[in-house]
Amino acid sequence: MPRPPALKLSEVLAEIRTSPSAFYRLRARGQDPRMIKLPNGELRCRRSDLDAWWEACERGTPAWP
Repeated sequence: MPRPPALKLSEVLAEIRTSPSAFYRLRARGQDPRMIKLPNGELRCRRSDLDAWWEACERGTPAWP
């Protein structure tokens, strides 16, 4: 079974609706989704890692009234 492709950084940014600078601030604080750094320096994110990050963010958010 082929491995699903990892998302490019631009795709992650579009999905989480944030700017590159805001993303790198999250990354510096260790609050970003798990990323894979390729040998050419580009970042990728597995769909499962991004989904897990979303779930962790939802657990940390107070419930809506």
